[in-house]
Amino acid sequence: MLRLGNIAGLCLLVMAAPMLHANVIQGVRTHEAPDYIRVVLDTSKASKYSIFELQNPHRIVIDVKGAKPSSSLSLNSTKELTHIKGLRGGRREDGYRIVVDAEVGFKPKAFTLTPIAPYGHRLVTDLYFPKKTAKPRFEQRPRPAPTTVTKGRDVMIAVDAGHGGEDPGALGPRKIQEKHVVLQIAQRTVNEIKKQKGFDAFLIRDGDYYLGHRKRTALARDKRADLFVSIHADAFKQASVSGASVYTLSDRGATSETAKWLAERENQSDMLGGVGNVSLDDKDPMLAQVLLDLSMNGNRSQSIQVGEAVLRNIGKVTKLHKKQVEQAAFLVLKSPDMPSILVETGFISNPGEAKKLAQASHQLKLSKAITSGITEFMRANPPPATWLAERREEIRYTIGRGDTISEIAVRYGVSSSALKKRNRLSSDRIRVGQTIYIPRG
Repeated sequence: MLRLGNIAGLCLLVMAAPMLHANVIQGVRTHEAPDYIRVVLDTSKASKYSIFELQNPHRIVIDVKGAKPSSSLSLNSTKELTHIKGLRGGRREDGYRIVVDAEVGFKPKAFTLTPIAPYGHRLVTDLYFPKKTAKPRFEQRPRPAPTTVTKGRDVMIAVDAGHGGEDPGALGPRKIQEKHVVLQIAQRTVNEIKKQKGFDAFLIRDGDYYLGHRKRTALARDKRADLFVSIHADAFKQASVSGASVYTLSDRGATSETAKWLAERENQSDMLGGVGNVSLDDKDPMLAQVLLDLSMNGNRSQSIQVGEAVLRNIGKVTKLHKKQVEQAAFLVLKSPDMPSILVETGFISNPGEAKKLAQASHQLKLSKAITSGITEFMRANPPPATWLAERREEIRYTIGRGDTISEIAVRYGVSSSALKKRNRLSSDRIRVGQTIYIPRG
């Protein structure tokens, strides 16, 4: 026989049961990208939802079925978002509704994401700006055809700050986030490159938002970049690991265990940052893959050469993790149109290096070193129709420890015999501190 108190407790449990199994909306986050605004709902389980637009005034309505808000849910996350007046929410019989009050007619695209550390389930709504109000991604400056060039164009460098938005990247001590540190270094690098005569540069990501790996290389191609440089801050399972590295693309095995581990972590960024399924549409995918491989092979040697120049210069301002360019299968480097390198500026998981990476003075040293490596390579290997190609003169080079005639010749794109002939060398013997001239290629 049940007592009255037990009956009352059982009734409360029955009434609370639906709430215990409800999908709880735990938080709302927003990020603004050049062509859309992202609204992310962190939820306790996979969401069933519907989304629609309303006009007069403009609103986007997100209905989350069988959901309830957490007691700490705040919708005050829309400060300074373009054309967004605010967010508001309210319970409904079948769940919870969130309304985005807007000034223009956004085009919404919603999708769910499965858990991946440090996030759980997410319901993502990307609000795309109308074409007339979208912010221009880049200043369009089409290059003239080579036959009509009267003045050589600048060498164009695409500088990509890794991660961003939903994807913070690696986390260092005192909540230092990779996405913020690398954006600062990338901005400084662009500024340094722009100071060099015959060079121009632009940022792939110029704010705190995420771009998929293929989108990053697509933006570089749209701008017809001559080199793609991706800036990151490394991390590893042991905090004692330190040093900067430079990577190029490998379609086979990684050159070290660290390279393999890092590539796997970086390639998860599209899931972390919230990118839908990517498909490559082509009528003949086998032929396309063959052509792609041929194109990549052509740029792979140049990627290694520019990587060596950058690594050599970075080694003058900070400790190196590896003294040679490493290779790994990074998705962000898979561009058939241009040489591509990935620079790990140090280990943010190392307390000492994390502190340095957050300092403006150290960021500037790294940026100048990266710029020196890029300009050294491009002056020796100027792309066609550039000002550098038209004005290229002989380069004075001071022999360093470990240099050989054959390595210098390969680095600057000339033959060993031409190098020896220009410098009246009867053999391959050279000495540290000796100055030689690199002839025009």
